[in-house]
Amino acid sequence: MSEPRAVTPAVDTVWDAGDLACGELVLTLRGRMEAMRPGQVLRLVALDAGAPADLPAWCRLTGHTLLAADHPVYFIRRKER
Repeated sequence: MSEPRAVTPAVDTVWDAGDLACGELVLTLRGRMEAMRPGQVLRLVALDAGAPADLPAWCRLTGHTLLAADHPVYFIRRKER
């Protein structure tokens, strides 16, 4: 029997943030999320060492949903409004 595979969410847009540091990362992420329609999903690649702690916290504070996280890849669903 094979191992269960993680389900990858359907993605509407992709952003490779590279090694942007936390401050610039979340400010740019805010603008990118605002440009998306409610319910759309962003696949984000963030190499910053602080991303595993910063991105879940940012999602909780802003109301966006962190669907999956496996550093450096994150899937974030834009909040409904």
